Amino acid sequence: MNENRRLSAKEKALRINLDQRLYGSFAEIGAGQETAAHFFKAGGASGTVAKTMSAYDMSFSDAIYGEAERYVCEERLQRMLDKEYGLLGKRLAFREEKTCFFAYANTIETTNFHRTNQGHGWLGVRFQLHPESEPNECILHIVLHDNENTWQQRAIGSIGVNLLYGCFYHTDNPEKLIQTLLDGIVPGTVEIDMIRMTGPDLKHIDNRLLSLKLVKNGLTKTAMFGPDGSVLQPSEALYKKNALVMSGRFRPFTRVHEDMLAKATVDFVEEIGPKSQLIVLSELSLNALIDTNGNIDDEDFLDRANILCSLGHTVMITNFLDYWYLVPYLSKVTRNQLVGFVLSVRNIERIFDPAQYTNLQGGLLEALSMLFGTNVKAYAYPAYRKNTDELITLKTLHVDSPFRGLLQYLLDNAKLEDIRNADQDVLHINADDVLHQIQTAEPGWEDFVPVRVAELIKANCLFDYPCEPDKLAHLKKEF
Repeated sequence: MNENRRLSAKEKALRINLDQRLYGSFAEIGAGQETAAHFFKAGGASGTVAKTMSAYDMSFSDAIYGEAERYVCEERLQRMLDKEYGLLGKRLAFREEKTCFFAYANTIETTNFHRTNQGHGWLGVRFQLHPESEPNECILHIVLHDNENTWQQRAIGSIGVNLLYGCFYHTDNPEKLIQTLLDGIVPGTVEIDMIRMTGPDLKHIDNRLLSLKLVKNGLTKTAMFGPDGSVLQPSEALYKKNALVMSGRFRPFTRVHEDMLAKATVDFVEEIGPKSQLIVLSELSLNALIDTNGNIDDEDFLDRANILCSLGHTVMITNFLDYWYLVPYLSKVTRNQLVGFVLSVRNIERIFDPAQYTNLQGGLLEALSMLFGTNVKAYAYPAYRKNTDELITLKTLHVDSPFRGLLQYLLDNAKLEDIRNADQDVLHINADDVLHQIQTAEPGWEDFVPVRVAELIKANCLFDYPCEPDKLAHLKKEF
């Protein structure tokens, strides 16, 4: 079989059916037997399919998998996988020596007749790559953008086949697995905003890097992972939470970043109230990760991710052209809770530069309408004017005369606010200068980053910090 071309769902299902090692169950809730149907139509399904089922009625579903408050959630998917994979071992123990068992499950909400909901769902596979071994697991969350229910169902079937095929034949090349998940799907109709792979045969896979690959390969605009490195499904992690976002390159994370976030958080909590739910996000855009050669270095990304996670940050990876495109997304998934942005006052200057908006038909006004929409507030961190000791704040910010009225409008309506009590002793720190000092081991660079960051850079040779060759080889990362 020529693997240099993209295989159809039928071809993938047939290859799995003809693979005598593989045998398992299919359980699909909410959108019918869309995935299992591919295997029956491909031929040879008796060699693959132990059982298929679809518990469409909630009462039947509860009777099989236990009661649940929500039927389209990861908890329900996990119950399905537990149940179905457990039954394979109990009822087919006589096949264990020569069979790689698997259980495929999905729980899906397609768009309803009145189109008042957002179609989405969870898909997962628990699978062995070697007989009698502990199973591995791969979990996806998808968002369905097609308006037609029938086309959504067809897409779900194809993604299920692609997922199974990737788990069996592409776990040695996780990026290829991701690149083939949407084979046969009309571009733009399905988004995959979370993937997690775990298990004894998948220890070489870093799920944070998988999150990056989802965004890099165009499967989603946003992906998230928490301080412990565990991937998060954005719409669940952000649901009805107030969000405070700081965007940056974080190469490295300096004492300026630390002070910006700490002081803005104090101001933001005062705004929303101490009892309100809050999530603080460090945003890494693809633009911030691209190097001078136009590439994204996986190791460099993980260097930044390791530091942010060690500081307790929740990280969001995005592929928005600029942060004002992020606002409508955050407003939607937080269900119109307050969204705050932490920005340098120099970023505010850039916002009022009309040259930034050649790609927007409405120019500066369109960008401002996106960035400062309902329930959005920006916090400006002061800076020294270049080559001077003049401190720039919102009160001393220079904006060209045609736009001064817009700035005043935002100030008068509390859309923009200076961050209070900024530490003026750190304002001179420049991340690019600190990076150069790290790479050349110039004495004193440690004073410009948090203590924990300095420790990690030295211990793990991050950002090309000079290390002995033997130590570098020991620290070399795998995918």
